[in-house]
Amino acid sequence: MKRALIIGSGIAGLAAAIRLKQKGYLVDVFEASSTVGGKIGTLEKDGFRWDTGPSLFTMPGLIKELFDLCDENLEDYFSYIQKETICNYFWEDGTSFSVHADEGQFINDLAVLLGEDKSLIKSYLARSKAKYKLTEPVFLNQSLHIWKNYFKPKTLKAFAKSTSLDLFKSLDELNKEYFKNSKSVQFFNRFATYNGSSPYKTSGIMSMIPSLEMNYGTYFPKKGMRSIVDSLYELAKRQGVEFHLNEKVQRIETTSNKVSGLKTVKDTYKAAIVVSNMDVHYVYEELLPEKRKPKRILNQEKSSSALIFYWGVKKSFQQLDLHNVFFSDNYEKEFESLFEKKEIFNDPTIYINISSKEKPDDAPEGMENWFVMVNAPANYGQNWSSLIAEAKSNILKKLERCLGENVGELIISEEILDPIKIDNETKSFRGSLYGNSSNSRYSAFFRHPNFNRIRNLYFCGGSVHPGGGIPLSLKSAKIVSDLIPKL
Repeated sequence: MKRALIIGSGIAGLAAAIRLKQKGYLVDVFEASSTVGGKIGTLEKDGFRWDTGPSLFTMPGLIKELFDLCDENLEDYFSYIQKETICNYFWEDGTSFSVHADEGQFINDLAVLLGEDKSLIKSYLARSKAKYKLTEPVFLNQSLHIWKNYFKPKTLKAFAKSTSLDLFKSLDELNKEYFKNSKSVQFFNRFATYNGSSPYKTSGIMSMIPSLEMNYGTYFPKKGMRSIVDSLYELAKRQGVEFHLNEKVQRIETTSNKVSGLKTVKDTYKAAIVVSNMDVHYVYEELLPEKRKPKRILNQEKSSSALIFYWGVKKSFQQLDLHNVFFSDNYEKEFESLFEKKEIFNDPTIYINISSKEKPDDAPEGMENWFVMVNAPANYGQNWSSLIAEAKSNILKKLERCLGENVGELIISEEILDPIKIDNETKSFRGSLYGNSSNSRYSAFFRHPNFNRIRNLYFCGGSVHPGGGIPLSLKSAKIVSDLIPKL
């Protein structure tokens, strides 16, 4: 039996391990940390528990697919609920908007609240759905870096209809064509942040992202987001995958431009296949230092990062739900600060996730665990201690204006995650959450491919095709598995 070695145990690494095991390989996963999961972590302090990484769960079918592949029942190990309210949005003038999961109700609510034309909202969502349906089999389910894939019927169909993808206008420009209220435009512009980009730069094709929420729904794992990787970790172990925790990989071994194995801090391992779930920047810098680097890809603009405060709050806020967003009064200036000035805007858009709304034991009775995140630039050597202090002050002032409460006086527990820590703890170059940004119309083509000129070396995870976030990372693992022959 051939052996496959996987570097990193983020969600893509776990999924790749399960898939390759089912293809007949002996699989070993090497993780520098003491725990698996990558960015999907957990934190416990002062009676509170927080999921430290991704907080939005969509497309649970991608998790179920892995259990089905192993002839196991997902419900025996992992359970979740669908949310009726997707997210609550707040503006400083007192306007608030609860997005309902039912598309008809969403259309009606948006039309009534912000005075939009129902037919245009419906048309926009239909266009979003059509874009996703057209691009998923072409851009998200297969490699864009294999020429024969461009001659498949679905690919040719997508290119024939490329004008409907809105590639040549920004997301903001597209949204302004449909909506007259600036709040509606801002609402739909926000979806650019789902891949760490600016709505004023990223292509209008990104308007397909709302279809993931509207058509597939949003969910909450009953045991928290961390239970996603915990369930996959246990599934992989039951299938016979071997895990080597606290064992950092030092070098990818090659012979005649072909993978021959790995060297770790503990030993050298021979293998026919190596799959990296590590940020591609560090793969080339640390594990393949003597090999030619794809400079164009590595030098591309990085996606945004995040500044996250984990607050234990000694009060329950009835107007808040699992997902909550407090919008900046000047969205365009916020993204200018992020990508041009490399700063955190002084009136940042604030996202608050409160898992204790669905999982009460995440906080003491009568209290809430707040995951408070603002968009932050990638780390380019800024004075982060100053930026963090200023951002915290601005966040608290904004929340007091919007909620009518001095939130600062309610915080009884705090931890902070900044771009430097994100880089150090998860090996995400410059703290970027999604690898390279999508601030160009051709960004999908410029992501690193899922394979390499070194034979039998493959890549999965958020820094490579098709992109960052849980769904796309899982898709990258499937793409890699499809590229590797079954034994």
